[in-house]
Parts: sequence; structure tokens; C-alpha cells
Amino acid sequence: MRRLLLGILIGGLMACGLGVPVAVALGTMLGGGEPKEGVKPAAAGCGDTGKIQQVSVATPKVDGFTASQVKNAATIVQVGQKLQVPPRGWVIAVATAMQESRLTNLGDLGSRNDHDSLGLFQQRPSAGWGTPAQVMNPEYAATKFYTKLVTVDGWQSMPLTKAAQRVQISAYPNAYAKHEPAASKLVNAVSGGAANTAASAKTVGRCAAHTDLVASSGWVRPVSAPIGDGWHTRGGEHQGVDLIANRGAPIRSAAAGTVIHMECDRTERGYDCSRDGGPGQWPGGCGWYVDIRHAGGIITRYCHMLRRPLVAEGDKVTAGQQIGLVGSTGHSSGPHLHFEVHKGSRDASSTVDPVKFMREHGAPLGTSAKGGEQAS
Repeated sequence: MRRLLLGILIGGLMACGLGVPVAVALGTMLGGGEPKEGVKPAAAGCGDTGKIQQVSVATPKVDGFTASQVKNAATIVQVGQKLQVPPRGWVIAVATAMQESRLTNLGDLGSRNDHDSLGLFQQRPSAGWGTPAQVMNPEYAATKFYTKLVTVDGWQSMPLTKAAQRVQISAYPNAYAKHEPAASKLVNAVSGGAANTAASAKTVGRCAAHTDLVASSGWVRPVSAPIGDGWHTRGGEHQGVDLIANRGAPIRSAAAGTVIHMECDRTERGYDCSRDGGPGQWPGGCGWYVDIRHAGGIITRYCHMLRRPLVAEGDKVTAGQQIGLVGSTGHSSGPHLHFEVHKGSRDASSTVDPVKFMREHGAPLGTSAKGGEQAS
């Protein structure tokens, strides 16, 4: 099994290797076991009902989408609000329309038609969705989608692709998941951040930030803990962020996905992740760690687990599912979770700043505020 890239030895001190999260000591702890001052989670907006109505007058510009596509997304969101469907439903509906029609109100495509499918959601009049004129009306089509969605037991906590498939009964049931990040971006743009609400919330304004709840975007922080060393610290060698949690604290999957790698990363002869590592030796990089692939080509990495993870390669996981326990295996100076976010591959060159990424996805990293707002 291919090992992660290891660190380099500088001046007798072990520094973090490219792509390998470690904690380093120099008299006092520089990372892995001590929170950094001034590194705090940033709050995010989580919905504005007034803005939702205003977008019908002035549709916002969203990179990567035409004005017509944004308008159709706004219509879907407005219908969801009118029907009092929770914001998680708006993300599911927009993602579904992205897959079915690229948010374009499609008419009869002749030989390219899938039977008699029409409109934003490619609903079929012959299957009872309505008349051709009705399903070509965006408000009607969105209403029909939501009406069926809310009858699905547990839809708010389901992976997006499962909830969408229960409504659409598509020949490509796994196709919806890849649109979740872009759908969240669109929903946020036309609603003042409604994708940042807790997925269990009934309305806008119930933020997932500063709680351990899954956001309507489908993301949740893997552990609530102070932030230690950040991305690209230690001379640019640190490829993730250290979350200084207690030994044995549960680690959650940050989003729904598939486990693509799990192992005890070690290099020292005889080290097998059955004991803690340390900063003054070279027992191994990540220790026990897991990589999970999510929608949109995103990969998250969870390092230094206390013992063998609770998941194995090939397992499907849901957002917030426990995958292991915080520990200090591998090259680590104390109990913490080293958390990485990659785009497209598992290589060190593909990492992005986890703090910025998670903040943008409505699940900012950091310590949960006492008495933090809970979803209703």
C-alpha cells in the first residue's frame, strides 16, 4: 500500500512532511496539542427571507451560471419558502434540477427526449406529474417536486442523492450528489445563506455554525475543538488544520461519501499504531487515518486516530457519522485531529485551506459555543 509522503529533518527537529499531518515540539508545543491564539471560527449568514423575495426583482450574479439559471434556482427557492419546506429541501431541489435540466426549462427535445420528460425537473406528464403546460411552468414543477419530497420519511437527514432519487426515480440514482456543492452555492446566493442552516431546521435563521449539527449544505465539522496549527504553517509543510480535541472524542465524517483509504501510516520498524507516537521520533505520519471521497471530487482526511477506525475502505458514510476517535498515533505531540481537505486527488498538492472551505460550507471549524443555537 502506497505510503503518504513523509517529512523532512531540519536542524534536528521533525517538521511536517508534504501531505502528512504531524504535531511538532520545540520546547513548547508548536502544533497538535495547543490551541493558537486569534484563530477563531467565523460566523456565516444563514438565510434572509426578505432577500429571497427580492431576487425576483434583481437576480444576483453567480459565477458559473447564467442569469436564466440563477433565476430558475431563485424560483425553486421561493416556492420552497412559500410551501414552508425547510432549507435543506431547497438545496435538494436545486441540485435535482441541475442534474435533470442544468436549471433550464426544457421543452420537447424530440429524439433526445427521455420519453415525454419536460421542464426543470424533467417530469413526465404520462407518469402523472401534470399536463405538458403545467410541468413547463417552473413554479408548478417545483411545487410538485417539494410535495413529493416531504412525504419521504427522514428526507432531511438522508444523503442528497437518496432523497432526490426517492422523488425522481431516475435511471441514474447516484448522479445527483455531485451537484450538492454548486446547489448550496446557488441557494446561498439567492437566500442570504440559507444552505448554512442546520439540515434539521424548519426555517432560515437557524444556523448550523457553532453547533455539531449538519448544515443544509450537507456538511458538518468533524469535531468541535480549538484550532491549533493551520493550513500551510511550518514553512508551508502543514497540509491541514489541527483540531485540539480530547483523547477519545468522537470524529465525524464531514459529509456523506465513500471511504477510499484506511490504514496505519507508519515508517519506524515495529511501530504498529498500538501506542501513541511522539514529536521527537519518527514513528509514522498520520498513524491511524481515513480518507473519504465526497460529492464534487472533494476528499477529506482524518489523522492520528486513537485506534483502528470504525470504517473500512469501500464503506458508505453519512454526514456526521462517527468514523473514529481522537488520538495521538503517528507523528504527533498530543491528542488532536489533523483534518485535511483535498480537491480532486489525495496528493499534497491538492489540499485547500480547511478553515476557509468549511466556513464556506456552513460548518466552520472551532469550538462549539456554549448554549449555541440549536435547530428547531
